Amino acid sequence: MTKKQQASLRPELAVAGVPETFISDTLLARLPENLAPAPWDARCTAVIWTARGGKDAAAALPPSLRRHTSVMVVGGLVRYEYTPVGTYDEVFGIVIAREGRKPFGTVAFMAVNGLETLVGGRTNWAMPKTLADFSGAPETGMTATGVESTWQVSARPRVIGPSIPYRTKGTSRQVDAADRTLVSALEGRFRMRPALVTVDVSSEGTLPRWLRPGRHLGAVSPEMSFSLGVPAVL
Repeated sequence: MTKKQQASLRPELAVAGVPETFISDTLLARLPENLAPAPWDARCTAVIWTARGGKDAAAALPPSLRRHTSVMVVGGLVRYEYTPVGTYDEVFGIVIAREGRKPFGTVAFMAVNGLETLVGGRTNWAMPKTLADFSGAPETGMTATGVESTWQVSARPRVIGPSIPYRTKGTSRQVDAADRTLVSALEGRFRMRPALVTVDVSSEGTLPRWLRPGRHLGAVSPEMSFSLGVPAVL
């Protein structure tokens, strides 16, 4: 089955993402309908880290967003304790770009271990979720391994500071199957402990070029809650 034929069967799932976010015909046939439309509220624990942006990070964006300046990459491994589709684990790579002085985030890579959240992410917000296996925990070290393609991401944090409360607001921009840019609002609050995070990334694709391995400044969040709103077309 060609990519065009695949997209014609479930057009809402054919969203922009890096090569590691590919989903096969076999997986496509297993996916349920989306029964949890936006908005979503969620609670989780996480380890996150930051790294520089640059040309490789900009190249991970959908073509229609590459005119914007990439300023940062945020990576993370997450264990969700509550969502509208239940509990699951997640790994992500977000490119932070800037339009003028206004920053926004685009999920270029995301993988989960639940079919309902895979469908929800792609259908609700055009986030290119694929399938992965997970081991470990965010607070002590966690690994995600691709099911659909050969890649692996792991993160081991070393806490270097006390827990502090934090609130954040932001927007995501994703490109859907119709090549529309969807803008969604995110609001969150959490407690975070600053950490040095040792990240390992391996892939036959482009992932290590922009979700870079090495030691990065980041944080462990033992308590995080956020809401992701209904997207609007830009």
